[in-house]
Amino acid sequence: MKPTLENPFVFSPSVVLLPLLFVLSLWIVFWVEQHFHINLSHYGVYPRTGFGVKGIFFSAFLHGNLEHLINNSLALVVLLPALRFFYRDQTFTVLVFGILFSGLGTWLLGRPNYHIGASGLIYALVSFIFFKGIFTKYYRLVALSLLIVILYGGMVWYMFPKVDNAVSWEGHLSGFLTGLAFALVLKTPQFAKPILYEWEKPDFNPENDPFIKNFDEFGNFNPPPKPEDSIKEYFTSSLKVIYDFIGINKKL
Repeated sequence: MKPTLENPFVFSPSVVLLPLLFVLSLWIVFWVEQHFHINLSHYGVYPRTGFGVKGIFFSAFLHGNLEHLINNSLALVVLLPALRFFYRDQTFTVLVFGILFSGLGTWLLGRPNYHIGASGLIYALVSFIFFKGIFTKYYRLVALSLLIVILYGGMVWYMFPKVDNAVSWEGHLSGFLTGLAFALVLKTPQFAKPILYEWEKPDFNPENDPFIKNFDEFGNFNPPPKPEDSIKEYFTSSLKVIYDFIGINKKL
Protein backbone atom coordinates (compact mmCIF):
# COMPACT_ATOMS: atom_id res chain seq x y z
CA MET A 1 0.00 0.00 0.00
CA LYS A 2 1.43 3.34 -1.07
CA PRO A 3 0.91 6.67 0.70
CA THR A 4 -1.66 9.02 -0.85
CA LEU A 5 -2.80 12.58 -0.18
CA GLU A 6 -5.83 11.15 1.58
CA ASN A 7 -3.70 8.79 3.69
CA PRO A 8 -0.02 9.82 3.76
CA PHE A 9 0.81 7.54 6.69
CA VAL A 10 1.43 3.91 5.78
CA PHE A 11 3.15 1.39 8.00
CA SER A 12 5.93 -0.67 6.42
CA PRO A 13 8.65 -3.01 7.77
CA SER A 14 11.19 -0.19 7.43
CA VAL A 15 9.48 1.61 10.31
CA VAL A 16 10.83 -1.15 12.56
CA LEU A 17 13.91 -2.25 10.62
CA LEU A 18 15.51 1.18 10.25
CA PRO A 19 15.78 1.98 13.98
CA LEU A 20 16.62 -1.64 14.75
CA LEU A 21 19.55 -1.75 12.34
CA PHE A 22 20.81 1.70 13.24
CA VAL A 23 20.77 1.07 16.99
CA LEU A 24 22.26 -2.38 16.42
CA SER A 25 25.21 -0.77 14.63
CA LEU A 26 25.86 1.40 17.71
CA TRP A 27 25.89 -1.66 19.95
CA ILE A 28 28.18 -3.58 17.61
CA VAL A 29 30.73 -0.77 17.68
CA PHE A 30 30.54 -0.60 21.47
CA TRP A 31 30.89 -4.40 21.74
CA VAL A 32 33.97 -4.35 19.51
CA GLU A 33 35.57 -1.72 21.75
CA GLN A 34 34.81 -3.68 24.91
CA HIS A 35 35.61 -7.13 23.57
CA PHE A 36 38.92 -6.25 21.95
CA HIS A 37 39.86 -3.65 24.57
CA ILE A 38 40.30 -0.84 22.10
CA ASN A 39 39.33 2.80 22.31
CA LEU A 40 37.89 4.43 19.21
CA SER A 41 37.30 7.83 20.77
CA HIS A 42 39.96 9.33 18.52
CA TYR A 43 37.44 8.86 15.70
CA GLY A 44 35.24 11.44 17.38
CA VAL A 45 35.00 15.12 16.53
CA TYR A 46 37.97 17.19 17.64
CA PRO A 47 36.99 20.79 16.85
CA ARG A 48 38.85 22.92 14.33
CA THR A 49 41.58 20.42 13.56
CA GLY A 50 42.33 18.44 10.45
CA PHE A 51 42.49 15.08 12.19
CA GLY A 52 39.19 15.83 13.96
CA VAL A 53 37.24 16.15 10.70
CA LYS A 54 36.75 12.38 10.50
CA GLY A 55 34.62 12.62 13.60
CA ILE A 56 31.94 14.40 11.54
CA PHE A 57 31.27 11.03 9.91
CA PHE A 58 31.97 8.59 12.77
CA SER A 59 31.30 10.29 16.10
CA ALA A 60 27.58 9.40 16.14
CA PHE A 61 28.47 5.69 16.30
CA LEU A 62 30.80 6.00 19.30
CA HIS A 63 29.84 6.07 22.98
CA GLY A 64 31.91 6.49 26.10
CA ASN A 65 30.14 4.03 28.38
CA LEU A 66 27.14 1.75 28.67
CA GLU A 67 24.88 4.36 30.25
CA HIS A 68 25.62 6.78 27.41
CA LEU A 69 24.78 4.12 24.84
CA ILE A 70 21.55 3.01 26.57
CA ASN A 71 20.21 6.56 26.89
CA ASN A 72 20.83 7.32 23.22
CA SER A 73 19.47 3.95 22.11
CA LEU A 74 16.19 4.47 23.96
CA ALA A 75 15.72 7.87 22.32
CA LEU A 76 16.51 6.52 18.86
CA VAL A 77 14.08 3.60 19.07
CA VAL A 78 11.33 6.19 19.62
CA LEU A 79 12.41 8.98 17.27
CA LEU A 80 13.50 6.95 14.24
CA PRO A 81 10.21 5.02 13.90
CA ALA A 82 8.32 8.31 14.25
CA LEU A 83 10.49 9.89 11.56
CA ARG A 84 10.07 6.94 9.18
CA PHE A 85 6.33 6.60 9.68
CA PHE A 86 5.32 10.26 9.56
CA TYR A 87 8.03 11.64 7.23
CA ARG A 88 8.79 8.71 4.95
CA ASP A 89 10.09 10.75 2.01
CA GLN A 90 12.37 12.88 4.18
CA THR A 91 13.73 10.10 6.41
CA PHE A 92 17.15 9.45 4.90
CA THR A 93 17.82 13.12 4.19
CA VAL A 94 17.24 13.99 7.83
CA LEU A 95 19.12 10.94 9.10
CA VAL A 96 22.25 11.20 6.94
CA PHE A 97 22.62 14.96 6.83
CA GLY A 98 21.53 15.23 10.45
CA ILE A 99 24.65 13.24 11.38
CA LEU A 100 26.89 15.26 9.08
CA PHE A 101 25.67 18.78 9.84
CA SER A 102 25.42 18.25 13.59
CA GLY A 103 28.97 16.87 13.47
CA LEU A 104 30.12 19.82 11.39
CA GLY A 105 28.55 22.26 13.83
CA THR A 106 30.31 20.51 16.70
CA TRP A 107 33.60 20.72 14.81
CA LEU A 108 33.11 24.47 14.38
CA LEU A 109 31.79 25.34 17.84
CA GLY A 110 33.13 22.66 20.18
CA ARG A 111 35.62 22.85 23.00
CA PRO A 112 39.07 21.35 22.35
CA ASN A 113 38.20 17.79 23.27
CA TYR A 114 36.86 14.65 21.61
CA HIS A 115 33.08 14.76 21.14
CA ILE A 116 31.35 11.40 20.62
CA GLY A 117 27.82 10.02 20.73
CA ALA A 118 24.55 10.15 18.78
CA SER A 119 23.18 13.01 20.87
CA GLY A 120 23.61 15.50 18.03
CA LEU A 121 21.48 13.32 15.78
CA ILE A 122 18.86 12.91 18.53
CA TYR A 123 18.58 16.68 18.91
CA ALA A 124 18.27 17.02 15.14
CA LEU A 125 15.42 14.49 15.10
CA VAL A 126 13.61 16.11 18.02
CA SER A 127 13.96 19.56 16.48
CA PHE A 128 12.86 18.48 13.00
CA ILE A 129 9.83 16.47 14.14
CA PHE A 130 8.68 19.24 16.47
CA PHE A 131 9.07 22.23 14.14
CA LYS A 132 7.94 20.46 10.97
CA GLY A 133 4.71 19.43 12.64
CA ILE A 134 4.06 23.01 13.69
CA PHE A 135 4.92 24.40 10.25
CA THR A 136 2.74 21.96 8.30
CA LYS A 137 -0.28 22.59 10.57
CA TYR A 138 -1.43 19.04 9.83
CA TYR A 139 -3.39 17.98 12.90
CA ARG A 140 -1.69 14.58 13.31
CA LEU A 141 1.76 16.10 12.96
CA VAL A 142 0.89 18.87 15.42
CA ALA A 143 -0.20 16.19 17.88
CA LEU A 144 3.15 14.44 17.31
CA SER A 145 4.96 17.72 17.99
CA LEU A 146 3.15 18.09 21.29
CA LEU A 147 4.09 14.52 22.20
CA ILE A 148 7.73 15.30 21.42
CA VAL A 149 7.57 18.28 23.79
CA ILE A 150 6.17 16.07 26.55
CA LEU A 151 8.82 13.38 26.08
CA TYR A 152 11.90 15.45 25.28
CA GLY A 153 11.12 19.04 26.25
CA GLY A 154 13.62 18.91 29.10
CA MET A 155 16.46 18.33 26.64
CA VAL A 156 16.45 22.02 25.73
CA TRP A 157 18.50 22.91 28.83
CA TYR A 158 21.42 20.77 27.69
CA MET A 159 22.00 23.03 24.68
CA PHE A 160 23.46 25.70 26.94
CA PRO A 161 27.00 25.81 28.38
CA LYS A 162 27.79 25.05 32.02
CA VAL A 163 24.55 23.13 32.61
CA ASP A 164 26.45 19.85 32.54
CA ASN A 165 30.14 19.92 31.68
CA ALA A 166 30.11 16.17 31.05
CA VAL A 167 27.95 16.52 27.93
CA SER A 168 28.68 18.15 24.59
CA TRP A 169 26.28 21.08 24.60
CA GLU A 170 27.88 22.17 21.32
CA GLY A 171 26.77 18.92 19.68
CA HIS A 172 23.28 19.30 21.13
CA LEU A 173 22.98 22.88 19.89
CA SER A 174 24.32 21.93 16.44
CA GLY A 175 21.82 19.11 16.17
CA PHE A 176 18.94 21.33 17.26
CA LEU A 177 19.80 24.01 14.69
CA THR A 178 20.22 21.33 12.02
CA GLY A 179 16.74 19.97 12.68
CA LEU A 180 15.25 23.46 12.63
CA ALA A 181 16.94 24.18 9.29
CA PHE A 182 15.58 20.94 7.83
CA ALA A 183 12.07 21.81 9.04
CA LEU A 184 12.31 25.14 7.20
CA VAL A 185 13.93 23.88 3.99
CA LEU A 186 12.57 20.38 3.33
CA LYS A 187 9.23 20.27 1.53
CA THR A 188 6.48 17.83 2.48
CA PRO A 189 4.18 17.64 -0.56
CA GLN A 190 2.57 14.48 0.84
CA PHE A 191 0.69 16.70 3.30
CA ALA A 192 -0.55 19.24 0.74
CA LYS A 193 -4.29 19.82 0.69
CA PRO A 194 -5.83 18.01 -2.32
CA ILE A 195 -7.34 20.21 -5.04
CA LEU A 196 -11.14 19.93 -4.98
CA TYR A 197 -12.89 21.01 -8.17
CA GLU A 198 -16.43 22.36 -8.23
CA TRP A 199 -17.89 19.17 -9.71
CA GLU A 200 -16.25 17.13 -6.95
CA LYS A 201 -18.08 18.96 -4.17
CA PRO A 202 -21.06 17.11 -2.65
CA ASP A 203 -23.45 20.05 -3.18
CA PHE A 204 -22.61 20.42 -6.89
CA ASN A 205 -25.71 20.76 -9.13
CA PRO A 206 -24.89 20.46 -12.87
CA GLU A 207 -28.13 22.22 -13.82
CA ASN A 208 -26.90 25.44 -12.23
CA ASP A 209 -23.40 25.28 -13.64
CA PRO A 210 -22.90 27.90 -16.41
CA PHE A 211 -20.44 25.70 -18.29
CA ILE A 212 -22.67 22.61 -18.28
CA LYS A 213 -25.53 24.71 -19.67
CA ASN A 214 -23.59 24.97 -22.95
CA PHE A 215 -24.24 21.26 -23.65
CA ASP A 216 -27.49 19.54 -24.55
CA GLU A 217 -28.75 16.24 -23.17
CA PHE A 218 -26.69 14.36 -25.77
CA GLY A 219 -23.41 16.01 -24.80
CA ASN A 220 -23.25 18.24 -27.88
CA PHE A 221 -21.97 21.76 -27.52
CA ASN A 222 -25.05 23.90 -27.94
CA PRO A 223 -24.76 27.18 -26.07
CA PRO A 224 -28.02 29.05 -25.39
CA PRO A 225 -28.72 32.13 -27.55
CA LYS A 226 -27.50 35.40 -26.20
CA PRO A 227 -30.17 37.98 -25.32
CA GLU A 228 -30.54 40.82 -27.83
CA ASP A 229 -28.77 43.96 -26.88
CA SER A 230 -31.20 46.62 -25.76
CA ILE A 231 -30.64 50.25 -26.47
CA LYS A 232 -30.24 52.11 -23.27
CA GLU A 233 -31.75 55.57 -23.01
CA TYR A 234 -29.25 57.71 -21.27
CA PHE A 235 -31.35 60.91 -21.33
CA THR A 236 -34.86 60.71 -19.97
CA SER A 237 -35.50 64.43 -19.50
CA SER A 238 -38.79 65.78 -20.91
CA LEU A 239 -37.26 69.19 -21.58
CA LYS A 240 -36.74 70.16 -25.20
CA VAL A 241 -33.08 70.66 -25.99
CA ILE A 242 -32.01 72.77 -28.95
CA TYR A 243 -28.46 72.46 -30.15
CA ASP A 244 -26.98 75.41 -32.03
CA PHE A 245 -23.79 74.69 -33.92
CA ILE A 246 -21.60 77.72 -34.61
CA GLY A 247 -19.42 77.33 -37.65
CA ILE A 248 -16.65 79.50 -39.03
CA ASN A 249 -17.18 80.79 -42.58
CA LYS A 250 -14.05 81.12 -44.55
CA LYS A 251 -13.93 83.56 -47.46
CA LEU A 252 -12.12 82.40 -50.48
